[in-house]
Amino acid sequence: MPAPSTTPPATMRLQSIDALRGLVILFMLLDHVRETFLLHLQVPDPMDVSVTEPALFFSRTLAHLCAPVFIFLTGLSAFLYGEKHDGRSAVSSFLLKRGLFLIVLEFTLVNFAWTFQFPPSVIYLQVIWAIGLSMLALAALLWLPRGLLATLGLVIVAGHNLLDPLQFTEGSALHVPWAILHDRGWIELSDGLRLRTSYPLLPWIGVIALGYAAGPWFARGADSVPRQRHLLNAGLSALLCFAALRLINGYGEQAWSSGEDGLRTLMSLLNVTKYPPSLLFLCLTLGCGLLLLRAFERHQTQRWLKPLTVFGAAPMFFYLLHLYVLKLLYLAAVAIWGLNQGSHFGFDAVWPLWVWTLVLAVALFPAVRWFADLKARRRDIEWLKYL
Repeated sequence: MPAPSTTPPATMRLQSIDALRGLVILFMLLDHVRETFLLHLQVPDPMDVSVTEPALFFSRTLAHLCAPVFIFLTGLSAFLYGEKHDGRSAVSSFLLKRGLFLIVLEFTLVNFAWTFQFPPSVIYLQVIWAIGLSMLALAALLWLPRGLLATLGLVIVAGHNLLDPLQFTEGSALHVPWAILHDRGWIELSDGLRLRTSYPLLPWIGVIALGYAAGPWFARGADSVPRQRHLLNAGLSALLCFAALRLINGYGEQAWSSGEDGLRTLMSLLNVTKYPPSLLFLCLTLGCGLLLLRAFERHQTQRWLKPLTVFGAAPMFFYLLHLYVLKLLYLAAVAIWGLNQGSHFGFDAVWPLWVWTLVLAVALFPAVRWFADLKARRRDIEWLKYL
């Protein structure tokens, strides 16, 4: 009697990917509820653990998983797209078109959702911009041999902090490209319009390259046992790298310090830099993400994962939908209760953020499920895949 296959069908593998994407979407929702209704308690990057309450600190830290996981899975999904189509040529073409689409989206619908200002005076170049530009970079880099691509991704992720001392003042020929690549700053386009490069690009190119290089672990016909071993080894290696560098207060981060108690010390250890993402930030977040991806594959037949796969199957639709819903809710709250926190309307504590995140997740779920079903059913509608 033949041994049972250890390789789940492709759709099962995609369920684990969608489940992980769905989980970080909910973390993103929590963070955006915070950015909407806790504007009076904005947190710096990295956070000041001496004045940030633990509930706010860990709510923000959970959201650190979002961008690294999104962009790593973008690279992985690009590889899987090539398996279903005509190889790297089709992938490169798709990445070029979708990358440009996302950049346009960031400048238009996404920025308007944050500001409700037209014409805008400030355009914030955030995660959608970073994903779009990373896609354009991957469209060229995917032609490299897999080993070279993986090496390049590791070099960028591990080495970009060596560039931290480089600064270029406004007026320098390198100010604009450096603001886009590595230095979170401002680009003045005119007297009435400036850009904020919230997500410096260079490290994210390394992350998307690593995601694409990991694609063969999920290739059609690949066995689940070595795939899960790869995910375990990569995830644990990233976390061990984080622990080793963090404990010796080495490379690329502000030093941690002992706090007034164990909780404050833990907060200091986990307090890493996102803009641009330091090596330690990426080791911590990608390490956790890879272990979660492994866990979801091992338990993807469980019913409790199904809602996460729904959110993960329509990420761009959810992204746009929740931004506009949050903005409208904020305007409604101001109209009803006024500006109760100085120049903002806001909650008095962190716990309402979690309550409203749960309420919004439940309220938006039917619309997301409808769109995910539509996208799966109507593959003849070409533009749906861009959302």
